[in-house]
Amino acid sequence: MSISAKDREVLRDLARRQLELANDPRNLQNYADWMANGASRTQVTRPLIRIETNTFEHEIMPAMMKCEGEEARRIEHQMLRPIINFTLFGDDTLVPDYFEVCDHYQFTPFNLPVKTQQTGGLGHHFIPYLHDLEEDDHLLGKSPFAVREDWAQQKLQQAQEVFGDILPVRRISNAAYCTPMQDIVHIMNMDDMYIAMIDDEERFDAMLGRLVDDYIAFFQAQEASGTLHTAARMQHLCQGTYCFTNELTDSEPNAKLKDMWLFMDSQETAGVSPAMYRDLVFPHYKRVMDHFGLISYGCCEATHPIWDDCLSKLPHLRKVSISPWCDEEIMGEKLQGTGVTFLRKPPATILGMNTPTLDEEETLACFRKTGKAAKGCKIEIIQRDVYTVGSSPEKVRRFVELARIGLEG
Repeated sequence: MSISAKDREVLRDLARRQLELANDPRNLQNYADWMANGASRTQVTRPLIRIETNTFEHEIMPAMMKCEGEEARRIEHQMLRPIINFTLFGDDTLVPDYFEVCDHYQFTPFNLPVKTQQTGGLGHHFIPYLHDLEEDDHLLGKSPFAVREDWAQQKLQQAQEVFGDILPVRRISNAAYCTPMQDIVHIMNMDDMYIAMIDDEERFDAMLGRLVDDYIAFFQAQEASGTLHTAARMQHLCQGTYCFTNELTDSEPNAKLKDMWLFMDSQETAGVSPAMYRDLVFPHYKRVMDHFGLISYGCCEATHPIWDDCLSKLPHLRKVSISPWCDEEIMGEKLQGTGVTFLRKPPATILGMNTPTLDEEETLACFRKTGKAAKGCKIEIIQRDVYTVGSSPEKVRRFVELARIGLEG
């Protein structure tokens, strides 16, 4: 898609603004703090805080956007995201001193495109393909995948031509992403899935194994393509965090999977016993994990029930999700001295209410509890799943301020 002369000037001005903020002393200090946080497995630095904006940016970003063309607005949107965090919220989100162009891949589990039905507002229902594995097994095909190097090169050249003389343009690889249980829930109702895990364990095990085999082939194809770049700095690691580490190299081409981070979760097994997860799910997940250098694990599921028998057995685990359904005290005790980051996701209801102000006592209490539970741990606070902030950037900034006060005790 072409970019008009008018939109081009908007993007060039925004590139200048991004470079200016990237060199701001506060941003440089934040970068140094992230570096320190990832430089040692045992050194405890200050808690780092990020607000994930994609679920509520519709309340803030439209008024800031100036481009008119679709492609120009895509680029503008990407550039504005860290600027909003840095200028409006004051969290520890970094403004990069370059424009990133990410790898582009396609992967369709079992060759069954996900089908959804909207149920009003944000609600939606996944339309299942599978109900009974014995009857529906024939629907499960090989998962097709593609490495879209042509797409990445096109976007790289486009950005370079528009503002590369102002803001450097870099090709990056984010952390790998693999959530097989989510893929299965997208094509099979959760109740049917749970029944299959109990009544047809052999077929379920085979289905999950086939999907994991496809994922491994997909990741190996990325490695063989020579398109991967190592990621050990501010690349995206999923769940709102970064790839900072001194255990991997950064920005080197032709990377191997062992040079890369991997993110996995299994929210969909929150309703099964820790023993079932250990025996039926975790062995397949571990097969994927064994191909990668470092691991970040978990989303909204509670991780404390599966820590002892599963997650603690991963020598290359470096971050673990501590969601609102997780026991903070147990995990704080378990993670002390391990070098595994206490990646805390506060309840979304504290910030995510359609009101212009916070309940400040509730906010402080939340973070005082976290600070006490995670004392002696490496702490990251990632606020996710907030769908409204009452259109108030000031409310978000105050949330960040109170989080810092609460974590300090």
